Amino acid sequence: MLIGTACTLLSAAGLGIAFLVARRRRYALALRAAAVALLPVGLAMTGVVRFVVNMTFNPVAWAGFGVLACAVLLFLSGRLAEGRGRDRERSGGGTPAAEPAAGSPRSLPKSGRRRGGEADDFSDIEAILKKHGI
Repeated sequence: MLIGTACTLLSAAGLGIAFLVARRRRYALALRAAAVALLPVGLAMTGVVRFVVNMTFNPVAWAGFGVLACAVLLFLSGRLAEGRGRDRERSGGGTPAAEPAAGSPRSLPKSGRRRGGEADDFSDIEAILKKHGI
């Protein structure tokens, strides 16, 4: 009984921290924190050792496995959301279809192309700076 209470309090504290992290708009980290916070109560509800020893059907144990599965799904969705956020940061927030492909002839500056088999390093840099108006 005491272990269940301690795990519940630990999970409640972890969920409170996850809520505070979510208020800072760090949703991927908040989802992972919520997933980790649910682990103690899930393990307490499953009674892993008791369940294996007795091998009986216990609805609370299966509910605990459901909580653990929910924790894993939250953790994986947090990782997926974090990966998508990184992709948006790399692309600059714009839609990738609006910009021409990097290898297309329209995106290559004329001064950056190789002349006579030898490229001038500074011509590439100058073309990039002119493109951005610097």
